[in-house]
Amino acid sequence: MTRRELDAAGITDPGLRTDYGVCRRLNARHGRTYFLATRLLPLERRSAVHALYGFARWADDIVDDLDRRLAPDERDLLLKRLEGDLAHALRTGGGTEPVVRAVADTADRHGIEVDLFADFLASMRADLTVTDYPAYADLRAYMHGSAAVIGLQMLPVLGTVVGREEAAPHAAALGVAFQLTNFLRDVGEDLDRGRVYLPADLLAAHGVDRPLLEWSRRSGRRDPRIRAALVAAEALTRGVYRDAEPGIAMLDPRVRPCVRTAFTLYGGILDAIARHDYTVLHRRAVVPRRRRAATAAAGVLEVARARWHAPPAADHAALERKGSGRG
Repeated sequence: MTRRELDAAGITDPGLRTDYGVCRRLNARHGRTYFLATRLLPLERRSAVHALYGFARWADDIVDDLDRRLAPDERDLLLKRLEGDLAHALRTGGGTEPVVRAVADTADRHGIEVDLFADFLASMRADLTVTDYPAYADLRAYMHGSAAVIGLQMLPVLGTVVGREEAAPHAAALGVAFQLTNFLRDVGEDLDRGRVYLPADLLAAHGVDRPLLEWSRRSGRRDPRIRAALVAAEALTRGVYRDAEPGIAMLDPRVRPCVRTAFTLYGGILDAIARHDYTVLHRRAVVPRRRRAATAAAGVLEVARARWHAPPAADHAALERKGSGRG
């Protein structure tokens, strides 16, 4: 399938084909939900999505360093090297790392704004020193770079039936919704890394602070105040999903099944959290395999309908670049 995807995308250079293959494997290994949804995209769009995800995953792994072998200053150095490698690749098409060469090629092919990568890396650097967020506004500022820009990078790859500026707020909201879902699912694991992403003001409104979360994680015991805070965090996240959903209809009809499937599967994580009564400090909520399969099957049917009945969307990104003299 990798060969067909690369052929469809017009990626012919042997070295670049290998680089994109590395990104695809990263996506398959680390992003089960995301990778499943990506399989519903038209063949020619998949490689670019894998490149964007692969680069984000590479940077995230530097920051998290799950084996804890590297000190923060060592991780900061690696992140700076990655940033320099990307800047060089965006200028010249070169680059040291396969994920960097692939994502630079994707940015060039699809006219992705370079500033979005800078914003992303700034948020990754924040993870080296910032361990909590006083208020939701502070968390949103972080998530602009860590999540919203991912949605914005995806827009020119996916294509829209409206101008990009109209779809952009919804694409950004979808990235934020996905990350808030991850934060809620991974409260316990993030706490083990010394981080609390749920904003302190939301927790405090229910009588919760970091020591209480740490006690619950360590002891395996529950507290009704923690449950109430997690319920509030779920409600906040579902509100962001509602902000994002209108954007799906603004996408190329052929890519909507992919985004709809990701939307449904990530929302299913929230359902699983509620079904397990918000025990995220003690167990990881996952969407049951049967439901994942059923959602994917529904996506396949939607893909078939879209291919039969919907013409390709106008390439608004290309039109905008042409109109501004950039293409």
